[in-house]
Amino acid sequence: MSPQKELQVGVIGAGRIGKIHAQNLATRIPAVNLAAIADVNLAAAVELANGLHIAQVYDDPQKIIGDPAIGAVIICSSTNTHADLMIDAAAAGKHIFCEKPVDYSLQKIDLAIAAVEQAGVQCQIGFNRRFDANFRKVRELVQAGSIGDVHILRITSRDPAPPPIAYVKVSGGMFLDMTIHDFDMARYLSGSEVVEVFAAGTVLVDPEIGQAGDIDTAIITLKFANGAIGTIDNSRKAVYGYDQRVEVFGSAGMAAAANNHPNTTVYSNAEGVISEKPLYFFLERYAESFLAEMRDFIDAVRHNTPTPVTVTDGRKPVVIAMAARKSLEENRPVRISEID
Repeated sequence: MSPQKELQVGVIGAGRIGKIHAQNLATRIPAVNLAAIADVNLAAAVELANGLHIAQVYDDPQKIIGDPAIGAVIICSSTNTHADLMIDAAAAGKHIFCEKPVDYSLQKIDLAIAAVEQAGVQCQIGFNRRFDANFRKVRELVQAGSIGDVHILRITSRDPAPPPIAYVKVSGGMFLDMTIHDFDMARYLSGSEVVEVFAAGTVLVDPEIGQAGDIDTAIITLKFANGAIGTIDNSRKAVYGYDQRVEVFGSAGMAAAANNHPNTTVYSNAEGVISEKPLYFFLERYAESFLAEMRDFIDAVRHNTPTPVTVTDGRKPVVIAMAARKSLEENRPVRISEID
């Protein structure tokens, strides 16, 4: 499209992520107009639309996909709808931003990839942590060769509290819901592909999570094509807040990113040294990364340039997650080639 023309956008899904993207599109991103919001829960769509003064509100996402005036759709609905909505949007010639994961099935993901490629539309998957300023700086140092050859990657990702059990039951499991971000970060930070996974997991936070067939605590070791090795450690409950840290160690140095805090003040007295706990949850921790990823998507559409996180990038963490699940179930290392 012409860079001078305002892009008309529709948001599908008025939940937590849909609200974030809708607010950013309506108030913080230039040269774009949030024209419509749809959600099968019409009341949620109406509430969001009223707060942002959006006139077009639907309970059927096809009303957005079928609107010829809308040039791009933002898919923030439940995961089981992502691939089908992507296929429909691509067929309608819409550019697509879709939250992760694309689907729990590689077959469905491949159908979505084929639809996007056939239509020739832009598509970006919502791995927002790539757009965090701290993590991006680590990536830049690795890419510039500043740490030399990558030897070890470490990712810590711990939630402040477990999700509701009803959500756990439909989430696809911790590896596909939570760790999938870390699998993407492993590729992003290392600059290499994962070739082998060995996962250990257990239930230490909430027995109901185990009864639902999932785990809440895990350590995953990774082997990369470039010879590096890595670890990811996950917990569904860190009592001190949202724990998000990364480290890349190499032959010429090390780059690390620590947690973000409400402020950097440190108070010291005779009893000890006190500082703030990390920001409590992803909505606060990654607020700016959600804005940055959407700005980059809109820029890619308006200037017809590649999106920074392609639908193929969205597929690869799903494969790694499937390998991790297989490893956990069979208590052995699993090669990625066994899955894909």
